[in-house]
Amino acid sequence: MTIAFSHFVGKAIMASSSSTSIPDFPSIPSPRPPPVLLTQDELKRIAAFKAVEFVESGMVLGLGTGSTAKFAVERIGELLQEGKLKNIVGIPTSKKTHEQAMSLGIPLSDLDSLPVIDLAIDGADEVDPYLNLVKGRGGSLLREKMVEGACRKFIVIVDESKLVPYLGGSLLAMPVEIVPFCWKFTTEKLQRLFEDSGCVAKLRTCGESDEPFVTDNGNYIVESYFEKEIGDLNSASDSILRLTGVVEHGMFLNMATTVIVAGELGVTVKN
Repeated sequence: MTIAFSHFVGKAIMASSSSTSIPDFPSIPSPRPPPVLLTQDELKRIAAFKAVEFVESGMVLGLGTGSTAKFAVERIGELLQEGKLKNIVGIPTSKKTHEQAMSLGIPLSDLDSLPVIDLAIDGADEVDPYLNLVKGRGGSLLREKMVEGACRKFIVIVDESKLVPYLGGSLLAMPVEIVPFCWKFTTEKLQRLFEDSGCVAKLRTCGESDEPFVTDNGNYIVESYFEKEIGDLNSASDSILRLTGVVEHGMFLNMATTVIVAGELGVTVKN
């Protein structure tokens, strides 16, 4: 009854006001919520938590160093405390990671006691399309390479800003660890080695001071910047390591088995 009356009244109003029909107004969609923009730390945490899903009870783990790896170490500690992981042994790649793992109650060992590692999780400063890496801008490249070179599986966790078309493509430093003795001599040799790539090599210092940054091993770090590609990476690696005074470099070639990339559109796993 009510519907029929309303319909009649509507018809009468339309007829009396105009002979032209009134068009239906389109429905206005409800506004969509604005997209949530994740911070770089949130992306790092997402990648780290995804990597820890590969960890199983009874594993020997390589514990990485840096702003991304710390989230993975933190998560492993949480799962141990909750009883969801058991009989885990960690091998840290730096003094800083050693301290973090100890504070979380993660049992620790070293390569002398456990020379084969089941799984290592660490971040990277650059990742190229072939999963080659630049690591060590935090100063822990030597221990990282020793530990991660001894593992059966090496998972790298990054946010999408670390993806580059070639190593050195971020135009940020590729670190090389050298002995302190005659460091200027070694730095100049490194720069000349890649002069065709526009290399500029600088000693890393502590903040705004001129004091050299000293690694956990008592060595110095030379930061190499390149204007263009350095060519064949294996040849470049061999050339650097042949320089007397060089301890190790930050190119991790053919070492990563999996790279987990967190971005605004989700998580991508590259094998």
